[in-house]
Amino acid sequence: MTSPIPAPRRKFGGLLTRRERWGLSWRGWLAAGVLMITAGTGFVLGVYPFFAFTARVETRLLAMEGWIDLYAVQATAAEFRAGGYERVFTTGGPVVGMGGYTNDYNTSASVGAGRLRQAGLPSDVVQMVPSRVLSRDRTYSSALALKEWCAENGVPLKRINIVTADVHARRTRLLFQKALGPDVEVGIISIPHPDYDARRWWRYSQGVRVVIGECIAYVYARLFFHP
Repeated sequence: MTSPIPAPRRKFGGLLTRRERWGLSWRGWLAAGVLMITAGTGFVLGVYPFFAFTARVETRLLAMEGWIDLYAVQATAAEFRAGGYERVFTTGGPVVGMGGYTNDYNTSASVGAGRLRQAGLPSDVVQMVPSRVLSRDRTYSSALALKEWCAENGVPLKRINIVTADVHARRTRLLFQKALGPDVEVGIISIPHPDYDARRWWRYSQGVRVVIGECIAYVYARLFFHP
């Protein structure tokens, strides 16, 4: 026969109650601590390769996000030469600090195209595709501008590789895929940042800043962004 459950004790006119409850024992706290340490370690070691990954597709078309730093621009030029590409597009909206769109040449797409030419790529293979969006959803808007340019200029867009910087890769591919649609196969190429060791990103202020920031931005893009 089971013992009856004692009624809760009340004080101060029922504002406070006291009742029996279950709590963690020392073994329970130990197991919880081990679980938290394991999860934290898995996050620290796994988050960078999750975001900063490379997955190429077979294509003759290459695109580069125009806002990336010079080290990644040079890597894009090397990728173009080694990959047998026929054309490289540069994408991006108004340059930060301009107060919004003024003209196509004050865009990241134009800046990126100029840097690729300075890196030695012929002008006839570099095509800037500027976007006019600055404030929100810039990556998606840049991809949409690329889709519209290809449609207007009769460029078949079935497969394309996108070059971006560091941990931005997963979000870039996600948003380009949303913009270009399911009929386009999107590859991604992540260029690691030379100023910190990706294997120990948590030891560098810049590594912490970009990884944590990308975590927040990716959650927004995955869960809350709708074209």
